Amino acid sequence: MIVRDLESARMGDRLVNSNGWDSTRLLLAGDGMGFSFHITRIHAGTSHVFHYKHHFESVYCISGEGSIEDIATGTVHQIRPGVMYALDLNDKHRLTAKSEMVMACCFNPPVTGTEVHREDGSYAPAPEDA
Repeated sequence: MIVRDLESARMGDRLVNSNGWDSTRLLLAGDGMGFSFHITRIHAGTSHVFHYKHHFESVYCISGEGSIEDIATGTVHQIRPGVMYALDLNDKHRLTAKSEMVMACCFNPPVTGTEVHREDGSYAPAPEDA
């Protein structure tokens, strides 16, 4: 059984800070669950283009408001508490936060915890042994 406290995890190396967002990685590839689980905060007034070419991601909005745009189609969906989205086609997308958004996120394959977004908005492919 794995039990972790969000606030404790935020005080250690499980908190990854970036420009306009941060992510606390509560489950990682090394935990052996087959997915990773994160609580991510998107700062108010920021917009980010992501393209997880090598990962599938599902996201559930806990708090805050914003939008997600499918870059390929231009379709925009409003995000608010209770809304989830899944990037089932490795969709390139723009996430925009009207207010601070707190999101619960799962990645498959799981991230290791050391990933940073590359210039194209993606993470590198997962290691073969993850």
